[in-house]
Amino acid sequence: MDKDFLQKYAPVLIMVIAIIFQYNLFVTPEKLEQTHREILSEISQAYITKSEFGNVKEQLSDINRTVAKIYDKLINERNKDGFNKD
Repeated sequence: MDKDFLQKYAPVLIMVIAIIFQYNLFVTPEKLEQTHREILSEISQAYITKSEFGNVKEQLSDINRTVAKIYDKLINERNKDGFNKD
């Protein structure tokens, strides 16, 4: 590179470097790790894990079976007592 070339494009180069630093176009690993931790924290507060979902699903299935048994028991008792005869 010759001296004239550097003198001609130095202001442009300085301006590009200033814009890069001013607008934080490049992320440092520390900042990236901090953002990653924040995202994981927000996700853990808003969503449940797969195993927790499986447990809740199993509990709902148990509740559904119990309600179905109670319903069948009530229907059988009503049929025995003669309430549902046509």
